[in-house]
Amino acid sequence: MTLKELYEEIGGDYDQALRVLRVEKLIDKHIRKFPSNPVFAEIADAAITMDATRLFESSHAIKGVCSNLGLVNIASVASEISEEFRPGNSRTMTDDAVKEKVGTILKLFAAASEGIRKYEASL
Repeated sequence: MTLKELYEEIGGDYDQALRVLRVEKLIDKHIRKFPSNPVFAEIADAAITMDATRLFESSHAIKGVCSNLGLVNIASVASEISEEFRPGNSRTMTDDAVKEKVGTILKLFAAASEGIRKYEASL
């Protein structure tokens, strides 16, 4: 499997990742680290207690990492949560809606991680 094929499989935007990281070797290096990123466990924990600060910080971090890696589907949902809990913004989502979006992030993370493991195994 090529890196481009990985991106097709996981619904990522390879061209965006290339625009940000500029070199395929860097994309490869950072995408392989993605499954071990602890921020996804952080957002899951924060959603249990609905800790606004932790939800903002973890979703903002996820948005940044995923935007840089071209994982636009995850970045988009993380952005919604980030804006929901950005200091100074008024809440518009119910707690259940937030938890559902966190669940979506975790499902997309699991699917991307599985694709990345398959990519690594194919090398």
